[in-house]
Amino acid sequence: MEKLTQQEEEAMQAVWKTGEGNIKTFLQQLDEPRPPYTTLASTVKNLEKKGYLHSRLVGNTLLYAPAVTEEAYKQKFMGHVVRDYFENSYQELVSFFVRKKKISTEELRDIIDRIEGKK
Repeated sequence: MEKLTQQEEEAMQAVWKTGEGNIKTFLQQLDEPRPPYTTLASTVKNLEKKGYLHSRLVGNTLLYAPAVTEEAYKQKFMGHVVRDYFENSYQELVSFFVRKKKISTEELRDIIDRIEGKK
């Protein structure tokens, strides 16, 4: 599974929110300023070629649905981030956020509780 471009990720976010739909449906899910219809249509076609989407013809409308779950994509993407930027260590990842003050002590306690099965 290859990393998606920002444009592709935005399109996939719309697809994941919608489930199955057509280009117009996905376009409505995107934030302003929205890309032109034709740009989104090209992006969706590319996502289908890359294996991220399935399509089926209903009447004369192409409907698209995710072939890859959002969870599976996040897992793969985060695995690459941890490997490439944090020496393949999730501890290094968390330490980075602590150093940058992006995570509070309370949030860390919550994570520890989850790990220990208390929540």
